[in-house]
Amino acid sequence: MSNFVQEVMARVRAKNPAEPEFHQAVQEVLESISVVLERHPEYRKAKIVERIVEPERVIMFRVPWVDDSGEVQINRGFRIQMNSAIGPYKGGLRLHPTVNLGVLKFLAFEQVFKNSLTTLPMGGSKGGSDFDPKGKSDNEVMRFCQSFMNELFRHIGPDTDVPAGDIGVGGREIGFLFGQYKKLCNEFTGVLTGKGLAWGGSLVRPEATGYGNVYFAAEMLSTRGESLKGKMCLVSGSGNVAQYTVEKINHLGGKVVTMSDSAGYIYDEAGIGEEKLKFVMDLKNFRRGRIKEYADKYKVPYYPIDPKLDYNPLWNHKAHCAFPSATQNEINAKDAQNLINNGVYVVSEGANMPTTPDGVNIFINKGILYGPGKAANAGGVSTSGLEMSQNSMRYSWSRDEVDQKLHGIMKSIHKACVEAAAKYGTPGNYVNGANIAGFIKVADAMMDQGIV
Repeated sequence: MSNFVQEVMARVRAKNPAEPEFHQAVQEVLESISVVLERHPEYRKAKIVERIVEPERVIMFRVPWVDDSGEVQINRGFRIQMNSAIGPYKGGLRLHPTVNLGVLKFLAFEQVFKNSLTTLPMGGSKGGSDFDPKGKSDNEVMRFCQSFMNELFRHIGPDTDVPAGDIGVGGREIGFLFGQYKKLCNEFTGVLTGKGLAWGGSLVRPEATGYGNVYFAAEMLSTRGESLKGKMCLVSGSGNVAQYTVEKINHLGGKVVTMSDSAGYIYDEAGIGEEKLKFVMDLKNFRRGRIKEYADKYKVPYYPIDPKLDYNPLWNHKAHCAFPSATQNEINAKDAQNLINNGVYVVSEGANMPTTPDGVNIFINKGILYGPGKAANAGGVSTSGLEMSQNSMRYSWSRDEVDQKLHGIMKSIHKACVEAAAKYGTPGNYVNGANIAGFIKVADAMMDQGIV
């Protein structure tokens, strides 16, 4: 780590105490771009790095709502508007008990570079609340979403900040949020993405993060003259990203043997084919049940979470490819080594920062095909960008048109990563490639726009 990076990191830690995820995200980017800063002293002079790690705006607010038993509940809401140099702020809303300022700052920081890579004009933001939609009735979720939007509406807009879904925010939540925004502002605009198809949504948006992740993995494999056909794949999670990752792997001839939720994971040696995936989608999207029901129905092994273990057994099975699609830091150094030992040589991240820094170092040192989240899972926000375009035109593209555009964007992201990594001396290193390509576009825009 260069002296400059060490100095910046020391300041980041001092100014943002108790935010380890944010520190981790910033350090990864700064280590990648240190070679860029050496070649471009103008970035140092304009204090681009010092400005890029500081959010343009942080909004925190109270969210009071009434549960079904008449009790008043209070949650905390957030919106982190990180950087708008290349377009309106764009990023998801996360509803989960683990949400706090540090987690959302890490996600917003990652979003800046991810959005930059998509080739679309979008800045980076993130938001959400420590509200847990799990176990809540539809009416409770609606009352929470309406209260949340009662404050958020002041800070967003189709040309200002366009939120989307993330963990805990699916079609139901987007619908309630959009309905309240429309009522408060008395206008029908493309202010949220992930909307229903009948009221401004885009085809392929629900599938986009998972599909894009698999397209990225296929691009990485193509550099070795291979495809996903016949590949054994491990997938974590069972939400939106995991579901459509499994669907696209099946389309391309691979076989998925694992899925998980916060209680445990299933291992299905026969593969999670089309019919079984339909069961998972119904279980998770409508019945909101636990993945253990899959094991009970299909008589396959189920492994409950064991908090005493210092590794995740899901990553300790024979396979060729791994698609972490659950949450941040789900692969530690031991998991990374287990993956390598079990024959995995492709890791494509559907979740945001699912691998710890020690795990990332193992993947890079072993020279496997490792696609970091800001590149590999950018398909979701890319299709959100396409939804914004359709809303602006009052027009809808066909499913095939959107899927083709998504596939093209993922190919462009892969190409940008490969070229940037090679240009700055680390060929094949997708982490450096993604960080460098994403950073340069934002940095150049900030240079053009002056000290703002």
